[in-house]
Amino acid sequence: MESTILAQSVVNGLLIGGIYALISVGLTLIFGVMRIINFAHGDLMMLAMYGTYWMCTLCGIDPYVSLIATVPILFIIGSLIQKFLVNRVLEGTDASQLFLTLGVMLIAQNVALLFWKADYRAVRTVYSEYVIRVGEVFVSVPRLTSFAVAVILTCLLYVFLARTRTGRAMRATAQNKEVSSLMGVNVRQTYTIAFGIGTGCVGAAGTLLSTFYYISPTVGTTFTLTAFLAVVLGGMGSFTGAFFGGLIVGLAESLGAVYFATQYKELVTFSLFILVLLVRPSGLLGRSRV
Repeated sequence: MESTILAQSVVNGLLIGGIYALISVGLTLIFGVMRIINFAHGDLMMLAMYGTYWMCTLCGIDPYVSLIATVPILFIIGSLIQKFLVNRVLEGTDASQLFLTLGVMLIAQNVALLFWKADYRAVRTVYSEYVIRVGEVFVSVPRLTSFAVAVILTCLLYVFLARTRTGRAMRATAQNKEVSSLMGVNVRQTYTIAFGIGTGCVGAAGTLLSTFYYISPTVGTTFTLTAFLAVVLGGMGSFTGAFFGGLIVGLAESLGAVYFATQYKELVTFSLFILVLLVRPSGLLGRSRV
Protein backbone atom coordinates (compact mmCIF):
# COMPACT_ATOMS: atom_id res chain seq x y z
CA MET A 1 0.00 0.00 0.00
CA GLU A 2 2.80 2.41 0.91
CA SER A 3 4.59 1.84 -2.41
CA THR A 4 1.33 2.38 -4.32
CA ILE A 5 0.73 5.70 -2.59
CA LEU A 6 4.31 6.75 -3.31
CA ALA A 7 4.03 5.77 -6.99
CA GLN A 8 0.69 7.60 -7.35
CA SER A 9 2.18 10.68 -5.72
CA VAL A 10 5.23 10.64 -7.99
CA VAL A 11 3.07 10.29 -11.11
CA ASN A 12 0.78 13.15 -10.04
CA GLY A 13 3.79 15.31 -9.19
CA LEU A 14 5.48 14.76 -12.53
CA LEU A 15 2.29 15.42 -14.50
CA ILE A 16 1.67 18.80 -12.84
CA GLY A 17 5.42 19.46 -12.87
CA GLY A 18 5.42 19.37 -16.67
CA ILE A 19 2.98 22.29 -16.69
CA TYR A 20 5.08 24.12 -14.08
CA ALA A 21 8.09 23.58 -16.34
CA LEU A 22 6.39 25.24 -19.32
CA ILE A 23 5.36 28.21 -17.17
CA SER A 24 8.88 28.50 -15.74
CA VAL A 25 10.56 28.26 -19.14
CA GLY A 26 8.51 31.23 -20.34
CA LEU A 27 9.43 33.22 -17.24
CA THR A 28 13.14 32.41 -17.45
CA LEU A 29 13.21 33.30 -21.16
CA ILE A 30 11.95 36.80 -20.38
CA PHE A 31 14.38 37.20 -17.50
CA GLY A 32 17.32 35.70 -19.37
CA VAL A 33 16.96 37.98 -22.40
CA MET A 34 15.69 41.19 -20.79
CA ARG A 35 16.65 40.89 -17.10
CA ILE A 36 13.03 41.73 -16.25
CA ILE A 37 11.16 39.89 -13.49
CA ASN A 38 7.60 39.63 -14.77
CA PHE A 39 5.18 39.51 -11.83
CA ALA A 40 2.24 39.50 -14.25
CA HIS A 41 3.29 36.15 -15.71
CA GLY A 42 0.68 34.05 -13.91
CA ASP A 43 -2.11 36.55 -14.48
CA LEU A 44 -1.52 36.50 -18.22
CA MET A 45 -1.90 32.72 -17.89
CA MET A 46 -5.22 33.34 -16.14
CA LEU A 47 -6.46 35.26 -19.19
CA ALA A 48 -5.61 32.26 -21.37
CA MET A 49 -7.54 29.99 -18.99
CA TYR A 50 -10.62 32.19 -19.31
CA GLY A 51 -10.20 32.33 -23.08
CA THR A 52 -10.10 28.53 -23.18
CA TYR A 53 -13.14 28.31 -20.91
CA TRP A 54 -15.28 30.63 -23.03
CA MET A 55 -14.24 29.03 -26.31
CA CYS A 56 -15.22 25.65 -24.89
CA THR A 57 -18.44 26.87 -23.25
CA LEU A 58 -19.77 29.15 -25.98
CA CYS A 59 -18.35 27.60 -29.14
CA GLY A 60 -17.78 23.98 -28.12
CA ILE A 61 -14.09 24.15 -29.04
CA ASP A 62 -11.99 21.45 -27.40
CA PRO A 63 -9.43 22.95 -24.98
CA TYR A 64 -6.49 21.37 -26.79
CA VAL A 65 -7.74 22.70 -30.13
CA SER A 66 -8.05 26.16 -28.56
CA LEU A 67 -4.24 26.23 -28.24
CA ILE A 68 -4.29 27.32 -31.89
CA ALA A 69 -5.95 30.56 -30.74
CA THR A 70 -4.71 31.15 -27.18
CA VAL A 71 -0.98 30.87 -27.92
CA PRO A 72 -0.93 33.46 -30.77
CA ILE A 73 -3.27 35.78 -28.84
CA LEU A 74 -1.08 35.65 -25.73
CA PHE A 75 2.00 36.17 -27.92
CA ILE A 76 0.45 39.34 -29.31
CA ILE A 77 -0.60 40.55 -25.85
CA GLY A 78 2.91 39.95 -24.52
CA SER A 79 4.51 41.70 -27.48
CA LEU A 80 2.25 44.74 -27.02
CA ILE A 81 2.97 44.90 -23.28
CA GLN A 82 6.69 44.84 -23.99
CA LYS A 83 6.58 47.35 -26.83
CA PHE A 84 4.34 49.96 -25.24
CA LEU A 85 5.00 49.49 -21.52
CA VAL A 86 8.14 47.52 -20.64
CA ASN A 87 10.24 49.29 -23.28
CA ARG A 88 9.68 52.57 -21.46
CA VAL A 89 11.27 51.34 -18.25
CA LEU A 90 14.09 49.16 -19.60
CA GLU A 91 16.67 51.80 -18.80
CA GLY A 92 14.97 52.73 -15.54
CA THR A 93 15.50 51.43 -12.06
CA ASP A 94 14.67 47.92 -10.92
CA ALA A 95 11.88 49.42 -8.82
CA SER A 96 10.17 50.98 -11.86
CA GLN A 97 10.30 47.66 -13.71
CA LEU A 98 8.96 45.83 -10.67
CA PHE A 99 6.03 48.21 -10.17
CA LEU A 100 5.18 48.14 -13.86
CA THR A 101 4.72 44.36 -13.94
CA LEU A 102 2.87 44.50 -10.62
CA GLY A 103 0.57 47.09 -12.16
CA VAL A 104 -0.10 44.86 -15.16
CA MET A 105 -0.84 42.01 -12.75
CA LEU A 106 -3.38 44.07 -10.81
CA ILE A 107 -5.04 45.36 -13.99
CA ALA A 108 -5.41 41.81 -15.36
CA GLN A 109 -6.92 40.57 -12.09
CA ASN A 110 -9.37 43.45 -11.77
CA VAL A 111 -10.45 43.29 -15.41
CA ALA A 112 -11.19 39.58 -14.88
CA LEU A 113 -13.12 40.38 -11.69
CA LEU A 114 -15.08 43.10 -13.48
CA PHE A 115 -16.18 40.88 -16.36
CA TRP A 116 -16.36 37.42 -14.78
CA LYS A 117 -16.72 38.08 -11.04
CA ALA A 118 -14.97 35.93 -8.44
CA ASP A 119 -16.84 32.73 -9.30
CA TYR A 120 -14.85 29.56 -9.75
CA ARG A 121 -15.25 27.97 -13.16
CA ALA A 122 -14.09 24.72 -14.74
CA VAL A 123 -13.84 23.34 -18.25
CA ARG A 124 -15.88 20.17 -18.68
CA THR A 125 -15.25 17.75 -21.54
CA VAL A 126 -16.29 14.18 -22.27
CA TYR A 127 -12.83 12.99 -21.21
CA SER A 128 -12.54 15.06 -18.02
CA GLU A 129 -12.98 12.01 -15.78
CA TYR A 130 -11.11 9.49 -17.94
CA VAL A 131 -8.27 7.62 -16.24
CA ILE A 132 -5.77 4.99 -17.30
CA ARG A 133 -4.88 2.26 -14.83
CA VAL A 134 -1.23 1.16 -14.78
CA GLY A 135 -0.95 -1.56 -12.17
CA GLU A 136 -2.23 0.04 -9.00
CA VAL A 137 -1.62 3.59 -10.24
CA PHE A 138 -4.36 5.70 -11.84
CA VAL A 139 -3.33 8.27 -14.42
CA SER A 140 -5.71 11.09 -15.33
CA VAL A 141 -6.07 11.36 -19.11
CA PRO A 142 -6.36 15.20 -19.14
CA ARG A 143 -3.29 15.52 -16.89
CA LEU A 144 -1.29 13.05 -18.99
CA THR A 145 -2.26 14.73 -22.25
CA SER A 146 -1.48 18.18 -20.88
CA PHE A 147 1.89 16.95 -19.61
CA ALA A 148 2.76 15.47 -23.01
CA VAL A 149 1.77 18.65 -24.87
CA ALA A 150 3.71 20.82 -22.38
CA VAL A 151 6.88 18.75 -22.82
CA ILE A 152 6.53 18.82 -26.62
CA LEU A 153 6.10 22.61 -26.62
CA THR A 154 9.10 23.01 -24.30
CA CYS A 155 11.26 20.85 -26.58
CA LEU A 156 10.12 22.81 -29.65
CA LEU A 157 11.06 26.05 -27.92
CA TYR A 158 14.49 24.63 -27.07
CA VAL A 159 15.04 23.68 -30.73
CA PHE A 160 13.86 27.16 -31.79
CA LEU A 161 16.37 28.84 -29.47
CA ALA A 162 19.20 26.53 -30.50
CA ARG A 163 18.69 26.22 -34.26
CA THR A 164 17.02 29.37 -35.62
CA ARG A 165 18.49 32.77 -36.38
CA THR A 166 15.99 34.51 -34.09
CA GLY A 167 16.70 32.03 -31.30
CA ARG A 168 20.44 32.60 -31.59
CA ALA A 169 19.82 36.35 -31.52
CA MET A 170 17.94 35.92 -28.24
CA ARG A 171 20.74 33.87 -26.75
CA ALA A 172 23.32 36.40 -27.88
CA THR A 173 21.29 39.27 -26.43
CA ALA A 174 21.00 37.39 -23.15
CA GLN A 175 24.80 37.06 -23.06
CA ASN A 176 25.66 40.66 -23.97
CA LYS A 177 23.20 43.08 -25.55
CA GLU A 178 25.88 45.66 -26.47
CA VAL A 179 28.00 43.21 -28.44
CA SER A 180 24.86 41.72 -30.01
CA SER A 181 23.82 45.16 -31.19
CA LEU A 182 27.25 45.74 -32.75
CA MET A 183 26.91 42.40 -34.57
CA GLY A 184 23.68 43.54 -36.21
CA VAL A 185 21.06 42.17 -33.81
CA ASN A 186 18.00 44.39 -33.40
CA VAL A 187 17.92 44.26 -29.60
CA ARG A 188 14.56 46.00 -29.18
CA GLN A 189 12.89 43.69 -31.64
CA THR A 190 14.50 40.69 -29.93
CA TYR A 191 13.09 41.89 -26.60
CA THR A 192 9.61 42.10 -28.09
CA ILE A 193 9.81 38.60 -29.56
CA ALA A 194 11.23 37.14 -26.33
CA PHE A 195 8.50 38.69 -24.19
CA GLY A 196 5.87 37.52 -26.68
CA ILE A 197 7.20 33.95 -26.71
CA GLY A 198 7.45 33.87 -22.90
CA THR A 199 3.84 35.03 -22.67
CA GLY A 200 2.81 32.53 -25.35
CA CYS A 201 4.35 29.75 -23.24
CA VAL A 202 2.36 30.71 -20.18
CA GLY A 203 -0.74 31.05 -22.37
CA ALA A 204 -0.26 27.48 -23.57
CA ALA A 205 0.22 26.37 -19.96
CA GLY A 206 -3.01 28.11 -18.99
CA THR A 207 -4.95 26.29 -21.68
CA LEU A 208 -3.48 22.95 -20.65
CA LEU A 209 -4.18 23.62 -16.96
CA SER A 210 -7.79 24.53 -17.64
CA THR A 211 -8.54 20.91 -18.60
CA PHE A 212 -8.24 19.83 -14.95
CA TYR A 213 -7.77 22.95 -12.77
CA TYR A 214 -10.25 25.54 -11.56
CA ILE A 215 -10.34 29.03 -13.07
CA SER A 216 -10.67 32.29 -11.13
CA PRO A 217 -9.36 35.86 -11.44
CA THR A 218 -6.68 35.28 -8.79
CA VAL A 219 -5.53 31.82 -9.86
CA GLY A 220 -2.48 33.24 -11.61
CA THR A 221 -0.86 34.53 -8.41
CA THR A 222 -0.26 31.01 -7.13
CA PHE A 223 1.40 29.95 -10.37
CA THR A 224 3.56 33.08 -10.51
CA LEU A 225 5.03 32.15 -7.13
CA THR A 226 5.47 28.53 -8.23
CA ALA A 227 7.25 29.63 -11.41
CA PHE A 228 9.63 31.86 -9.43
CA LEU A 229 10.45 28.96 -7.13
CA ALA A 230 11.17 26.69 -10.10
CA VAL A 231 13.26 29.30 -11.93
CA VAL A 232 15.40 30.19 -8.91
CA LEU A 233 15.71 26.53 -7.94
CA GLY A 234 16.96 25.60 -11.40
CA GLY A 235 19.08 28.72 -11.85
CA MET A 236 17.96 32.16 -13.01
CA GLY A 237 18.19 32.40 -16.79
CA SER A 238 18.81 28.68 -17.31
CA PHE A 239 16.34 27.07 -19.74
CA THR A 240 17.19 23.53 -18.67
CA GLY A 241 17.22 24.57 -15.03
CA ALA A 242 13.71 26.03 -15.31
CA PHE A 243 12.43 22.83 -16.91
CA PHE A 244 13.82 20.52 -14.24
CA GLY A 245 12.97 23.05 -11.54
CA GLY A 246 9.32 22.81 -12.56
CA LEU A 247 9.38 19.02 -12.35
CA ILE A 248 11.06 19.13 -8.94
CA VAL A 249 8.53 21.61 -7.56
CA GLY A 250 5.68 19.46 -8.85
CA LEU A 251 7.14 16.37 -7.18
CA ALA A 252 7.81 18.19 -3.92
CA GLU A 253 4.25 19.52 -3.76
CA SER A 254 2.71 16.13 -4.49
CA LEU A 255 4.84 14.27 -1.96
CA GLY A 256 4.26 16.98 0.64
CA ALA A 257 0.48 16.73 0.19
CA VAL A 258 0.61 12.96 0.75
CA TYR A 259 3.08 12.67 3.59
CA PHE A 260 2.14 15.83 5.47
CA ALA A 261 -1.19 17.44 4.63
CA THR A 262 -2.57 19.33 1.65
CA GLN A 263 -2.39 22.65 3.47
CA TYR A 264 1.27 22.00 4.31
CA LYS A 265 2.43 20.84 0.89
CA GLU A 266 4.29 24.13 0.35
CA LEU A 267 6.38 23.32 3.42
CA VAL A 268 8.29 20.64 1.52
CA THR A 269 8.70 22.87 -1.53
CA PHE A 270 10.08 25.84 0.39
CA SER A 271 12.27 23.62 2.58
CA LEU A 272 13.81 22.06 -0.52
CA PHE A 273 14.16 25.50 -2.08
CA ILE A 274 16.05 26.86 0.95
CA LEU A 275 18.23 23.74 1.19
CA VAL A 276 19.29 23.95 -2.46
CA LEU A 277 20.12 27.65 -2.21
CA LEU A 278 22.14 27.09 0.95
CA VAL A 279 24.23 24.47 -0.84
CA ARG A 280 24.23 26.12 -4.28
CA PRO A 281 23.11 29.78 -4.24
CA SER A 282 23.12 30.03 -8.06
CA GLY A 283 20.55 27.21 -8.35
CA LEU A 284 20.96 23.65 -9.57
CA LEU A 285 22.04 24.54 -13.12
CA GLY A 286 22.77 28.24 -12.76
CA ARG A 287 26.17 29.81 -13.10
CA SER A 288 27.76 31.39 -10.08
CA ARG A 289 28.54 35.09 -10.38
CA VAL A 290 31.60 34.76 -8.13
